[in-house]
Amino acid sequence: MWVVKIGGSLAFSPALPDFLAALNAKGKIRPVVAPGGGPFADEVRRTQKLLGFDEATAHRMAILATEQYGLMFCALAPHLVPAASRAEIAESHARGLVPVWMAVAMTKDRSDIGANWDVTSDSLAAWLAAKIGAAALVLVKSADPPPPPVTASTLAAGGFVDKAFPEFVAGKGFALRWLGPGGAQELARGLESGTLPGVAVAA
Repeated sequence: MWVVKIGGSLAFSPALPDFLAALNAKGKIRPVVAPGGGPFADEVRRTQKLLGFDEATAHRMAILATEQYGLMFCALAPHLVPAASRAEIAESHARGLVPVWMAVAMTKDRSDIGANWDVTSDSLAAWLAAKIGAAALVLVKSADPPPPPVTASTLAAGGFVDKAFPEFVAGKGFALRWLGPGGAQELARGLESGTLPGVAVAA
């Protein structure tokens, strides 16, 4: 399995349908989609700033936002289905469908997931990859990666991923890749052949 994290910044990009279609590739790799928060998480940030509620509440709301974004994926592409547990992920694969992770149930009250904005959907995707024993985490982003060498720490320092991301990928054993907005066909080929797409990121 690969966890394919679809960034929230792709919500209104013309590339989004191409990536959703690419996930339907029938090949060596079974993808699990980890959605970002998209405009739904942006609204949580805006509302928290206006009303001043606490970080833990905002964190829970932002995880709910990833589910909203994921449900949008499922509505746009019939091969995508929501999956809230490891059993549902396995069932989706058995049916020849692509599971889209609904993160609330698996992440609720986890002591190893900080309840603040340092932990967003990138770190949650890494957490999922480790939890289900994925061979790779592919970050699909609306921007190309910075110049090499690309590491989890430099991505976090540059604001490309959240601050906690280096902790969530260090020593976990899965391969880590960055795929920019033009990479849908490369993703499809990778899922078919098992060849990792994108730019390697050192954990």
